[in-house]
Amino acid sequence: MLKFSELNKIPLSEIWKNEASDFTPWLESNIQTLGDALGMDLEIIDREASVGDFSLDLRAQDLGSSRTVVIENQFKRTDHDHLGKLLTYAAGFDASIVVWISEDIRDEHRQALEWLNQRTDTETQFFGVVLEVLRIDNSNPALEFKLVVSPNEWQKSQKQKTSTDPSSRGEKYRSYFQILIDELRENYKFTGAKVGIAQNWYNFSSGFGKIRYGAWFAKGGKVLTYVNIRQKIDEKRIKIFNMLENRKREIGSNFGSPLEWSRDAEKSTSRIAISRDGDIELPDSELEEIRRWHIENLLKLKEVFQPEIEKALETLNSSEKEEL
Repeated sequence: MLKFSELNKIPLSEIWKNEASDFTPWLESNIQTLGDALGMDLEIIDREASVGDFSLDLRAQDLGSSRTVVIENQFKRTDHDHLGKLLTYAAGFDASIVVWISEDIRDEHRQALEWLNQRTDTETQFFGVVLEVLRIDNSNPALEFKLVVSPNEWQKSQKQKTSTDPSSRGEKYRSYFQILIDELRENYKFTGAKVGIAQNWYNFSSGFGKIRYGAWFAKGGKVLTYVNIRQKIDEKRIKIFNMLENRKREIGSNFGSPLEWSRDAEKSTSRIAISRDGDIELPDSELEEIRRWHIENLLKLKEVFQPEIEKALETLNSSEKEEL
């Protein structure tokens, strides 16, 4: 006869002794595990961010839309105190995406999140996520983020049609990028993103903070595929671009096509890109050809630049240690 193993649910406190000092830092380092469950490419902005006398667990950004994400963690069952804090953080950071993670979400709190999704505007989304750690017999533990509350996209889109109906051009962008991210996710494991946005660009995580890959319909009938390095006041990111630029002949040779290297001082951004003519108003057959071009070059950029960025970071980290 068949013999089945026993599946055991392990309390989170047996894996992470303390929610604030153990689990939250772990989640910060493994944020894309949550991102995959939500269908987003997430990048951490900061941890323990202050709103008055309170501290938010994690503040992140959805790279595909640049929207702010607030994340509140809670071991055991959800309570009213954390619901109040979650709304305070959402207001304090003007967040568009609100995520509540817990071991067990009470029915009344699930209903409250669903009510918020129904009553808020199309740009605001509330997620309830149950984190489970499971073990089969004496196996290593496995974790799963279970999405138990999420926005009803059909209801959201219906509300949008009756209020701020997107322009036909905006809908073309949304449709274009929806097909693009679906193919990148399903065929190439390039992203965890699942929802296209009515905008003329889409960013993807590189795995290195402030460095992104992206696709863009720019002004003047140009289409770009790029590596974007956000510098701002981060001197390390400026050094990374300089180190890459010093190797641009070798990088260009490995890439196999001319690359455009540029800095945007106003936006504190450095960009390495490849471009071509194109516009979202082109016929579907030509847009499909542009989409194939975007996908091909996103994959090629990641193949060429991932090891170069990793090498540059290792060199910088090594030199910083030597200075200490």
